[in-house]
Amino acid sequence: MVLKVSPEKWNQTRDCLLQQSIHASHPRTRERFSALYQVSQGDSASNVAKQLGRRLDTVTNWIHLYHDSGPEAMIYKRTGGRPPFAK
Repeated sequence: MVLKVSPEKWNQTRDCLLQQSIHASHPRTRERFSALYQVSQGDSASNVAKQLGRRLDTVTNWIHLYHDSGPEAMIYKRTGGRPPFAK
């Protein structure tokens, strides 16, 4: 099965994904948009996962989340645990 990223669904372009992968404020958000951009350029999700050092499930979940909920869903949100010692 080939996964595709369709930024047009969210009134975005591939260039928007690239720009978000460069300029997002959090490294995890940049990583997610980078993965989306690479897949939108024709790279496979498994290859992107290897390049990023992530599991294939993680990258495919990002793709499905983007398809279902849009670019806002890619923004990293801290979900718990001990707060960072320093900012």
